[in-house]
Amino acid sequence: MAAVTIVDLTHVRCSQYDICVKQRISKFCALTGNGSQEPVFFIADPEGSVGTDRFPSSSIQEMFIGFGKSPQVLCKSSLSAALYLFKQTIDKEDISNVKIVTSSRGRGLFQVYQELLFTSAYNFEYSILFDNLSCDCCPLGQCTDRSSTQEDDAKRELSTFLQHLPALKGDITILRSSLISDCFGHGYSTRTGGISYISTLSSLNLFCNPRRKDSRAVVAENLRRLGLQAGFHPQQFNLIKCNHASDVWVMGKPAPDSYDGMVTNQVGVVIAAPGADCMPLLFTDPVAKAIGVAHAGWKGTLMGIAMATVNAMVSEFGSRPSDIVCVIGPSVGPCCFTMEQDSAREFHAIHPDCVRHMDSSRPYVDIRLATRILLERGGIKPEHIEDLRIPHQSDSTLCTSCLPELFFSHVRDGLNFGTQIGFLWIK
Repeated sequence: MAAVTIVDLTHVRCSQYDICVKQRISKFCALTGNGSQEPVFFIADPEGSVGTDRFPSSSIQEMFIGFGKSPQVLCKSSLSAALYLFKQTIDKEDISNVKIVTSSRGRGLFQVYQELLFTSAYNFEYSILFDNLSCDCCPLGQCTDRSSTQEDDAKRELSTFLQHLPALKGDITILRSSLISDCFGHGYSTRTGGISYISTLSSLNLFCNPRRKDSRAVVAENLRRLGLQAGFHPQQFNLIKCNHASDVWVMGKPAPDSYDGMVTNQVGVVIAAPGADCMPLLFTDPVAKAIGVAHAGWKGTLMGIAMATVNAMVSEFGSRPSDIVCVIGPSVGPCCFTMEQDSAREFHAIHPDCVRHMDSSRPYVDIRLATRILLERGGIKPEHIEDLRIPHQSDSTLCTSCLPELFFSHVRDGLNFGTQIGFLWIK
């Protein structure tokens, strides 16, 4: 499998930086026989740091003239910036195996960035080569290895760097419902205005899946930007832990390991449901001042997650179904969603209109209509259910698969899909 190597040349405030760097490069070259068959990235201190004037990044390139593969030198304003550029570079080549040549202390810092900026989709291997070189040539107390930077400092540095990145695919767009009272804050995100750059995750991806390549630091920055636009603070944000079932968590009680519904009557607490083709459902009760959200895919729909969320609001907060408003957020539509006949029959049993071409091998299924029917049967007034539409296009359903410029979609994009959310809070 393709792999790349990072050679750690960071050595902040070293009074003899040129000597330290040459020693590290020489030791690395001795290990690889003056050449590596894999791409090599040298990460150096920013030019202008103490000592770098005597050994600028161009000098590193000159040491490899005549070699088969010339290394890339990443000399950015911060280690965060260098590693972010490195990640962009290997993502373009779909490379996920990384070897880092560093010191023991350097490994500690790189592991912090590995956790923040990468996911389990990448494989990291550390080679400790520079332990006896770190400070031998520096007067005692004048050299501080970059790897001694504390974890909190690394988090702050990376957060600051990400905050200054430009938004991709335009500005943040939030879809809202006219049915939800002004005493609640709410909205549905789209895919624009974030910083995620991988094509199927670009750009406002709001879920970090360890099997995909959008890191939790990037997702956190996307959420921060959404919160600024929508009016909530990320520290108050709670996202459903999906299992495609019908468990509902009542906030304030012990949380189950997974749940596809969440309800609360706490003011200011933001609750959210994810979706890529599944429906993010928002529930509000302006009388009892209670709210709920649900993640409803086809499995959850058949298992009754929508009414399970309603029933939790009724039992916990005294809501009446006739007072509850439900908004069905963006999801895959019956134009694009097909299922095996056995599963489609279960939707046909809810109502024949939920299935098109029932006699075909893969009938088309309308999970949105099925949800509306189940909610109405459970006591939600028809006029209190909104099937969210494209603004100014009342006849156009928000099919995530049909609208790649607006939404992420598992059906359309495959396993490496991004996530939008529906979010809600009591003001």
